[in-house]
This record gives sequence, structure tokens and C-alpha cells, in this order.
Amino acid sequence: MPGAGKQMTRSKSPVLLLLLALLALSLVFFLFSFHSPSPSSSSDPTTLLHPNHQPIYKPETSFVASLDRFLLAHKSSRRDDTVLLTALTQHQPNHLDDLIFQTHTQRLYADPYYPLSLPIRVYVYDMPTKFTYDLLWLFRNSYRQTSNLTSNGSPVHRLIEQHSIDYWLWADLIVPESERLLKSVVRVHRQEEADLFYIPFFTTISFFLLEKQQCKALYREALKWVTDQPAWNRSQGRDHILPVHHPWSFKSVRRFMKNAIWLLPDMDSTGNWYKPGQVFLEKDLILPYVPNVDFCDSRCISETQSKRTTLLFFRGRLKRNAGGKIRSKLVAELSGAEGVAIEEGTAGEGGKAAAQEGMRKSVFCLSPAGDTPSSARLFDAIVSGCIPVIVSDELELPFEGILDYRKIALFVSSSDAVQPGWLLTFLRNIRPAQIEEIRQNLAKYSRHFLYSSPAQPLGPEDLVWRMMAGKLVNIKLHTRRSQRVVKESRNICMCECKRANSTTSGHL
Repeated sequence: MPGAGKQMTRSKSPVLLLLLALLALSLVFFLFSFHSPSPSSSSDPTTLLHPNHQPIYKPETSFVASLDRFLLAHKSSRRDDTVLLTALTQHQPNHLDDLIFQTHTQRLYADPYYPLSLPIRVYVYDMPTKFTYDLLWLFRNSYRQTSNLTSNGSPVHRLIEQHSIDYWLWADLIVPESERLLKSVVRVHRQEEADLFYIPFFTTISFFLLEKQQCKALYREALKWVTDQPAWNRSQGRDHILPVHHPWSFKSVRRFMKNAIWLLPDMDSTGNWYKPGQVFLEKDLILPYVPNVDFCDSRCISETQSKRTTLLFFRGRLKRNAGGKIRSKLVAELSGAEGVAIEEGTAGEGGKAAAQEGMRKSVFCLSPAGDTPSSARLFDAIVSGCIPVIVSDELELPFEGILDYRKIALFVSSSDAVQPGWLLTFLRNIRPAQIEEIRQNLAKYSRHFLYSSPAQPLGPEDLVWRMMAGKLVNIKLHTRRSQRVVKESRNICMCECKRANSTTSGHL
């Protein structure tokens, strides 16, 4: 049926043309998308898009690189050193207290979990630039030109990096909320809304990079500036956060701020760095050192597994003071033993490379006490995938209320560690399956010790605020008690003054 064949051909022709047209359109769309930049991508490979379509940077864990970016972004934010208090707050000391009472009462009845709820509300003081930006610029401009060493030979700028927790916390708090990722804390701009007050003073940079007398003068100025604030006087500083992560920093005046929440490397049970009653776990918070080596992620740990031929590695100062005297005893016991590498070294550029290489070639990394019970190399070992062997009897660790260090480290008493042959026998008897399990846990736990910009959920910045939430009830309790005592004292003084005045007038 020739007519039927022609009819079928005609009916297929429009379908074929439609298919060809669709194919051509698809080809044009493909070519256009290939040559045109995606609206969700950035020409800068270091940026991503926030869920609300705001550009954000990929996590940067290098202090120097992050600081460069931060100062560039905040260059226009630098202002004069004038900090103005409102006339109302200046002339009516009780006004702030009344506002805080009203705000907290509203939260009490509106939030069923108050005061345990997140996010924590933090007011960041807008301090004069000599306490903040000027010190960051001082570090930035002198970083590559200086070879300053401390009295024991440690590179000054490396020490500042290891204790740069003040930078990482502040940098996260002051960026626009649209660029922040943490949900545990929010910055507020009204003091009456705050749970806590953050003091952004770079105590470590000023200690190491300023002349001694210049540093002490700046410390006194910072002390006066903070203690003049109405919020400080209201609580006597109990709801204020003071970063003093290096044990030498702010030392000349910090006794006047002992009520504040100090951010510390450890509690220093030796008593060499902090006076009795200045620091304790119920008040203060321990933060990890900033790692001095590059992060070895799960892929890196897997790739280096076959290269870890050294049983036990240590690189650092072999002689220390106070609790660190255990080091010389361990050196005497372990030096020359098979499978052990012990090296004298500092945290300089060459030292960083040597430490990183040694840790990635080792199964275990020795972490004895330093001048204080803590040591920066513990956190270097964690992010290197090297199982820490902690020999420090009085050590308090960061975020212990959240993290279980038994899953990622071995704890050995000082008395056992120095017994002839005991430590190496102990390490050699650990089953390969247990080693592998700890190593896998290290890969998971490392994120908790990597400071970054932007700060990441479950990173150390995030855990700081989660730990603070646990302290908040106690902080508020002590603040209320101190206010009550101050008020009672004022009332007594007023009564005594009135009595004295009436007595005087009676004699006239």
C-alpha cells in the first residue's frame, strides 16, 4: 500500500524535526554553559557560596594567611581611639542593670531552656585600635623581617602563632553574621542583651613585640579601659572573657582581673605562672594550642601508614623547668633505644618541617609536660595522625567535658614512664587493631583542634562556646551574689555616712 507508506513518512517527519531541534538547542545550551561562568561559582578559587548566596572563604587554618585576608577586609574599619559611652549609661550606673534585668526576664518566660539555651549572646567591646588592629598590623609587618628569639631560643613569632586563640575567636565574632557558620554563639550590639562580654586585647602579641616598659604601660591602659566599663563594674568582671593564653601575657596586671573568665593553655598546677586562686576549672576555660604543623587528614593518614617505621618520636626542648623536668629523665631513659627518635629543636621554620616529617613517620609521639603541664606538641601530634603518649600527671585538657581523650591518646604516669624499659615494652605490646582504631579516631577528632577562618562547626571556636554554655548558670549565680554584696555594702556605707553626719550636726 504505497499511499500508507507516504502517510507514515509524513507523520514521522515532524517528530524527527522536533527531535533534531531539541538536540540543537541542547548543544547550544551546553556550549553556552561551558564558556560562561556559573552564577554560583567564583573566579576566586578560595571562595565558596554561603547558603544565603553570600560569598565566603574556604576554611583557612594558617594564622598568617588568615590574618592577611582579615586585615585587608577590615582596613577601612580602623578608627580613632575614642570610645564613647552613652550619657545615660555614664550618669546612671543602675540603668544598665535595669535593662539587663528586663531582657533576662523576657528570655526566662519566652525560652523554656533559658539560661542553658544556645546560641550564647556575646557583646564584643569596641576597644581602641592600639589594643587590637595596631597590634595585628605590628605582627603582620614584622613577621618576615624578624628573627627574634626568646631567652630559651624559641622563635617569637611562632610562639605568637601557637597562642593566637585571641585572633581566631575575635575574627569570627566580628565578621558579618551572614558570613558566619557557627550556631553556638551570636554577637549582640546592645549590652543588656549579652550573656557574656569579650575583651579583644592581644596580650601575647604585645608581650613579645613591644618593649618591656611600653608593654606594661599598654597593659595598664587596657586594665583601666576595661574596668571603667559599666558592664565590668556591674559584675566585677565575672561575665567577661579575657584571652591570656600565653602564661607570661598580661602578667603584671592580671591579678586585678582575676574574676574574669580566662582563656588558658592549662591550669598550671605547679603554681609557677598563676597565683593561688587566680585560675580554676569552674571559672576559666582551657583552649588548645594552635598546631604548628600541617593537617594530615584521613587520606594522608592512610597514605603514611606504611611509612610509620619509627615507634616513638619526640622533637622539642629536652630540658624544661618545673613539671617539664620529666623530659630530661625521659631522654636519659629512651635515648639510643631501637625505634626511638629524640631530637632537640624549636618551633622555627626548619623545626616545623622536621617535626612534621618525624611525626608522619612515627606510630607514637611523646608528649611530656613543658614549663606548664601542657605542651603544644600534643596538638601537633593529633593533627599529624601520630598517637600521643601523654606523660604529664597534672594535665587538664581542652574541652574534656565534650571530648574523650582516651580514644585518641595514651596516658602514662611519670613514675611508670621513667622505669627502665617500661615505656617501650608497653608501646610494643599494644595490638595493631587498637593502633588502627586510635588512628581512625584521630582522623575524626582532628577537626576539634583546627582553628580556621571562617570558624567551622565543631572546630575549637565552636567548642569554646559550647563549653561556655555549661558555665553560664554558674557565672550568672556568682554575678548576682556579687551584686547583692556590693549593694549591701553600699547601703551600710550610706547608713554610716548619714549617722556620722547627724552626729556631726548635733555637735555644732
